[in-house]
Amino acid sequence: MELIPYLISRFIQLVILVVIIQAVLTFFIPPYHPVRQFFDRIVEPMLKPIRRLIPPVGMFDFSPIILIVILQIINMFIRNIF
Repeated sequence: MELIPYLISRFIQLVILVVIIQAVLTFFIPPYHPVRQFFDRIVEPMLKPIRRLIPPVGMFDFSPIILIVILQIINMFIRNIF
């Protein structure tokens, strides 16, 4: 019974890691690079709804931070339920 919450928690941690990698890559790799496109295809569907609610402010895009906070809250909620 503890396997399912563990797997969900690990998956959420993996998604958080991918979001962080994608955010860091935006500073160093151009948008057309295959590595960046790979991470963008994974992360962008999760960031688009957040960007509709909170658009980037100037050069700052807070949507990855908000997504990480949301994922952490979901992770804590799942841990508390099980």
